[in-house]
Amino acid sequence: MKSITRLLFLSATMASTIAHAQTLLPAEDQATQALIDKADSPLLLAGDISSESHTATPASTPVPPRQAAEQEHSLLPFWGDEARARGYDLPEPYGVGVSYMNIRQNIDVKSIDFTGLSFGKLPISSDVFNIGVAKTRQRSETKTMKLDAWIFPFMNVYGILGHTNGSSLSKISVDSNPANFSGFDKLIANTVHGMNKKGTLQNLDFKLHFKGTTYGAGTTLVGGYNNWFGLLDMNYTQTHFDILDGSIDAFTLSPRVGYRFTTPGWSRIHLPDGQLSVWVGSMYQDVQQEFKGSLSDLGMPPELANLMKIANQKGEGRFDVKQHLTSPWNILAGMRYDVTRNFSLTTEWGFQKRNSFFASGEFRF
Repeated sequence: MKSITRLLFLSATMASTIAHAQTLLPAEDQATQALIDKADSPLLLAGDISSESHTATPASTPVPPRQAAEQEHSLLPFWGDEARARGYDLPEPYGVGVSYMNIRQNIDVKSIDFTGLSFGKLPISSDVFNIGVAKTRQRSETKTMKLDAWIFPFMNVYGILGHTNGSSLSKISVDSNPANFSGFDKLIANTVHGMNKKGTLQNLDFKLHFKGTTYGAGTTLVGGYNNWFGLLDMNYTQTHFDILDGSIDAFTLSPRVGYRFTTPGWSRIHLPDGQLSVWVGSMYQDVQQEFKGSLSDLGMPPELANLMKIANQKGEGRFDVKQHLTSPWNILAGMRYDVTRNFSLTTEWGFQKRNSFFASGEFRF
């Protein structure tokens, strides 16, 4: 169930992302989830995506003549020549990167409904099965590729494409009130209620596995003063999961602030001086919260699966899940190391109600 999927799921897977990614998601349940990208780019869970970005170096830090000359031929970013003329050191305009996002988070499920059930030609009321969810924990992993470009010295745009997979584990109980039904529905309700009283349909482990393709686009706005920098990353992603109808939509907003250090080179291995950026921030995820799909695609606990053999003989049963993230916000802390002007490594951690880990490598040209 998406609920059970998202519910058991949430992006992103995700997460995310993503996610990520990341949440990720199903941010998993993660929506999914959905993904945290990087300095020059985005962040996705889910399911899962987030980013950290190069910061302009003010005129007080002159650009070496050779380095500045290497950038003057580039069409992008617009207004780049004016920025370099004022002494700003701009990153290479184009980038390609790969990233990995892992998201784990709790999901609150409001309701799970079954529809389209029948026994032979006798329809079964959608209210017969009263499913309660005590706790849902979702995890997802998202691997993405990102292409980006600096349109303006302060604005980067990017597109992402990736794969999300994950699982969710829920504690569920199934019950029914025979007094609310008549005829065949009452017979089913008596059976369900009796099994619940015996403990057969209580505290069941409902584990859902999901996977899908994640894609999206976003932008990062940046600014800086001396070695201090700030950035705001925004992206929109969709993840098509194998057990759900349609796609899971997610919007991610990630503000960050940090400081950039110059690191010494290592002549023995011909490693030039580099730059290390560290930051703190937060991530907000707004993930689609209603999920629908076919009951036949769900791997149910044996106790519930036996009931569905009776109530879903035609295989036309559907699930509809409504849920929400326990917390849409979490805290971020990360770092980025520019090994050379063209290659960098980024890592970021998320904590407080949503735990995430993000790592990426990027080549700029």
